[in-house]
Amino acid sequence: MKILNGKELSEYITERQARQIRTLRQAYHVIPKLAIVQTIDNAVIDTYVRLKQGYGDDILAEVAVHKIDQADLLSTIQALNEDESVHGIIIQLPLADTAETDAAVNAVLPEKDVDGLGENATLTPATAMAIDWLVAGYNVELRGKHITIVGNGRLVGAPLAKLWRTSGLDVTVLDSKTDNFASNIRKAEIIVTATGVPGVVTSQMVQPNAVVVDAGTASENGKLVGDVADDVRERNDVTITPKKGGVGPLTVTALFDNLIQAARATVDEKS
Repeated sequence: MKILNGKELSEYITERQARQIRTLRQAYHVIPKLAIVQTIDNAVIDTYVRLKQGYGDDILAEVAVHKIDQADLLSTIQALNEDESVHGIIIQLPLADTAETDAAVNAVLPEKDVDGLGENATLTPATAMAIDWLVAGYNVELRGKHITIVGNGRLVGAPLAKLWRTSGLDVTVLDSKTDNFASNIRKAEIIVTATGVPGVVTSQMVQPNAVVVDAGTASENGKLVGDVADDVRERNDVTITPKKGGVGPLTVTALFDNLIQAARATVDEKS
């Protein structure tokens, strides 16, 4: 079994980002600042927010968490849009009331939309970028391969499918309503799964020598778990992300790459 170690890859990128931020701070007196807007208390969400705060500390970026009632969501976004010290804004999903998701992500100014989720976003969505980095970093050939993305969600499945299809890749997207779900997955040489349903992808669904990227997250008995069942990880003929340190670390890294790009754009505008 070959492991796709996102944590290892992220360490190389982190060093480069720290240098970029030192330059922004020293040469231009600009400190990249990320604002995280959160409307719900959830163990999984809180874990990812802490990861982002810790990562920001490591590379000397500022991270401010705004934990608010959803009634104040749009006014909070507007204030952050107008705050010149804030270079990036993310709406931590899911919201308490998911019906407002579209309105919230589209309220973020495109130049501050570092998650890349708004309709007019100019930056690549962070998780899609992370998965693209991950497979490229381990020389996984995508062109000419049958790629299946399990899950069509806003954060992973939909933006990744768009990114790869734009690159001319053969991508099939499956969800819970897809007929012959298991047999369709088994056709894939490259599997990316992001449903948040623990163990939804089992060994019988995975063909020999497949590449499996598990981007699913859920809380089970107080622990973070992915979409891939343990019987897949017991096989020696697959290339797969680890239970921890796969897509997650690179997603945070990609998010801060977008933040640095957004902060640098403000310098370019002033000059």
